[in-house]
Amino acid sequence: MNKILLSLGLAGMIIGSLNAKVYAIVNGEEITDKDMLFLQQAMPNVDFSSLPKEMQDKAVEQAIERKLLTIEAKKGKLEDTKEYKEALEDFKDTMVLELWMRKKVDDIKVSDGEINKYYNDNKDRLIMPESAHARHILVESEKEAKDIIKQLNDAKDKVEDKFIELAKKYSKDPSAANGGDLGFFAKDKMVPSFSKATFDLKENTYTKTPVKTDFGYHIIFLKTKKPQSVISYEEAKPRLEQELKLIKFREEVSKIAQDLRKKAKVEMK
Repeated sequence: MNKILLSLGLAGMIIGSLNAKVYAIVNGEEITDKDMLFLQQAMPNVDFSSLPKEMQDKAVEQAIERKLLTIEAKKGKLEDTKEYKEALEDFKDTMVLELWMRKKVDDIKVSDGEINKYYNDNKDRLIMPESAHARHILVESEKEAKDIIKQLNDAKDKVEDKFIELAKKYSKDPSAANGGDLGFFAKDKMVPSFSKATFDLKENTYTKTPVKTDFGYHIIFLKTKKPQSVISYEEAKPRLEQELKLIKFREEVSKIAQDLRKKAKVEMK
């Protein structure tokens, strides 16, 4: 039974019951968590949210490409073909089972007391690692990066304002529109050389030499750092509630499957 659950994608059922995050809008159609499920099928043991930002961006680009191809495929009117209708019939059993399972998940209730106990029992895996809030400017050549650093050196006062101005003007990264703002991220969310340079900085300072990665040359400005901490109960509660639902779901479905097997007439061939 566990293999069936995995093949249907328990993560998909949970995502379906939550407000899906929107990553992009393609010709009026949203790219959400549901569109990222192809990644879980290719790498079932990988949590998308734990991937470095660069890999998340690549995955979103793949999802955008899939969406565009799907939109194009729909123009071919394949829904009217014999092959499509046969495939649809084959898929119905799978869909009925998945909808039944999704309803089971939605019907499961978890009390605040259960969540609170689960939180206290699992604090050791609810650690928020040290994180940094940084901006960066990405350019293609080392010379460009050094020229930008010189402009920052000449600014003296209001360095962050100058950094934002230069990021909007020169950076090749999508974050340029936001002044190079990357928000908070942990060390393992960025490539090693970028992370080391960032976390070695003091707050409100920038890298005095270009930081080279596979993407090009970076100048990094560190706004602030947060030390390692335990995620608060309120912040962890939605996630823990879903985990408890899955635990109860697995137990319930396993029992149902065992009872049905006892009553069923099964002939092995």
